[in-house]
Amino acid sequence: MSNAAPAPASVNAAAVAAPARSRAARIALRTVTVLLALFFAFASALPKLIGHASAVEAFDRIGWGAPGMYAIGLLELAGAIGLLVPVLSGVTPIALCGLLVGAFITQLTVFDGENAATPLILMVPLVVLAWARRAHDRELIALLRRAS
Repeated sequence: MSNAAPAPASVNAAAVAAPARSRAARIALRTVTVLLALFFAFASALPKLIGHASAVEAFDRIGWGAPGMYAIGLLELAGAIGLLVPVLSGVTPIALCGLLVGAFITQLTVFDGENAATPLILMVPLVVLAWARRAHDRELIALLRRAS
């Protein structure tokens, strides 16, 4: 006979479904998440949202101008925030990978591959986060089903 009490009904479904991770793994995942969020918010989105000369020049070269620059900046900022929201932490890395595929193609076609490796390098930790946080996807689906 087990002395363990049943889990209360209020236990987070993602926590129950998520595989047990060591403390070091949880710290590493959280560190990677925060670093990626900081990168997307400040190094990537901010120059676009404030209209930094380098971003303006790049988007003019692409042919998207200011509207495209601000749209991509907003998507990157939304991704940075989404990485830090637990229920979105599984789907956001996938969305950011989609954005990075576009960046990779743009780097190859418009900028002759000048910085094409950067989006590919960023996709590696994003894929790891998407896999590690996949239990949050089930939680998000459950929330969306309840809302509809």
